[in-house]
Amino acid sequence: MRVLLVNPNVSVSITQRLAQVARGVAAPGTEITAVTAPRGVPYISCRAEAQLAGAVVLEMLAEHGAGHDAALIGAFGDPGLWAARELFDLPIVGMAEASMHMAAMLGQRFSIVTFAPALGHWYRDCVEASGLACRLAAIRSLTASFGSLDMVAEEKAEALVRLCEVTVREDDADVVVLAGAPLAGLAGQIAHRVPVPLVEQVAAGIGQAEMLVRLATARGASLRRPAPKTSQGLPPALASRIAHADA
Repeated sequence: MRVLLVNPNVSVSITQRLAQVARGVAAPGTEITAVTAPRGVPYISCRAEAQLAGAVVLEMLAEHGAGHDAALIGAFGDPGLWAARELFDLPIVGMAEASMHMAAMLGQRFSIVTFAPALGHWYRDCVEASGLACRLAAIRSLTASFGSLDMVAEEKAEALVRLCEVTVREDDADVVVLAGAPLAGLAGQIAHRVPVPLVEQVAAGIGQAEMLVRLATARGASLRRPAPKTSQGLPPALASRIAHADA
């Protein structure tokens, strides 16, 4: 099985972090291909940036998707998720959706804990889009600035543990999702210090991608591929996909 991990952020170091975690949790025989957005921002933190990144996700899937059995969008807010599911035939998984559904199976109420306040509004949109708003206890984020995006997980580990404890105590969360691509892998390192299950976003995404491939489930009618259409100015691979020239 081959899974394409698409990082919509332009940070190569974050792609490497995501890929390392993905390869560590993937089942034997699963091969991970990781690619980085060719343009955009170092990390997506708002709706406008997510909108831009969603288009880039479609381009990356068109260019790199051939030969893969599934794809994982490596940004917690899942930019471009439903558009990608509509346009491409392979299973497309979002880290946020996968993490939240896993959390919903582990408890009644889950909280999302992240490292930057700006992420909160976008993440709340994502919760509502998933249909799990009624299960959300809170979205909690650190308020202090961080030094390096590459090292935010290590730099803020202690503060994130305390924030997890706060949401369990004050918001009655019985599951916590540690969110944001720069925090990939941290959940496994601090889970023993959090008093409720702590969901690792990459593990949830890879696990769901592998499951969907094994189930080989057909897509619903709402995700039928759109009729062929000409386009202008799009990257060749994406234009070809839209025109059905890749068939």
